[in-house]
Amino acid sequence: MLQISKHKSIAIDEISITAIRSQGAGGQNVNKVSTAIHLRFDINASSLSPIYKERLLSLNDRRITKDGILIIKAQQHRTQEQNKEDALKRLQLLIQSVAIVPTKRKPTKPSRSAQNRRIENKTKRGEIKALRGNITDKTTS
Repeated sequence: MLQISKHKSIAIDEISITAIRSQGAGGQNVNKVSTAIHLRFDINASSLSPIYKERLLSLNDRRITKDGILIIKAQQHRTQEQNKEDALKRLQLLIQSVAIVPTKRKPTKPSRSAQNRRIENKTKRGEIKALRGNITDKTTS
């Protein structure tokens, strides 16, 4: 069982885990041993509640296919067990991030004194900038 929260968990049989060969440098061992993990999680067929499914599918994440399958590739560690733990942890964090409902922002209006301070600062700044201009002598022309 992959624990998402106190009350929600996912059965391991809903998650497809396959071992593949890692990419990149690694010497002779990388050509012989399949240490990378390919984790596939079908969001639509899972036992998650419809709210979780909807939020996961609405994420703009390149790891989620059009068919609703989440694919996580873990190849950071040298052993298959560590990569498996890493992939499961990343799946857990992704689902937990969807579980948190962001609070809606309440639009507020600045106070009248804040508005007056802003206008005063703008006029002072404008006066300073006006003094930077060229000085012309009007008596000689």
